Amino acid sequence: MDIIFLGGLEIKTIIGIYDWERVAKQTVILDIEMAFDIQKAAETDDIQHTLDYKTVSHRVISFVESSQFFLVERLISEIADIIRNEFNVSWVKVTLNKKGAISGASDVGIIIERGEKKS
Repeated sequence: MDIIFLGGLEIKTIIGIYDWERVAKQTVILDIEMAFDIQKAAETDDIQHTLDYKTVSHRVISFVESSQFFLVERLISEIADIIRNEFNVSWVKVTLNKKGAISGASDVGIIIERGEKKS
């Protein structure tokens, strides 16, 4: 199985349950791994046969910047659904880091996997 990934994608958004979080944008950091067969792209050297990670990143950034969810659980689930449904990805792993959300912890967040890995 081939994996295309985006690492350390920092996006500002409204996220959280507290009053101050509903008005102050916070940074979330995303790491995304996507299963995608790159064989035809490798053979043809043609971008139309691969998963264009620039297009994926623009879509995710646009979505996250305009979202206003209360829970990171909802945000990360929506991100995974967009990637799987709009980009024909059979499996995706998304790590969402809401850095600084817990005093004393350098990182806090969620990791989810959706779909099935195909070899």
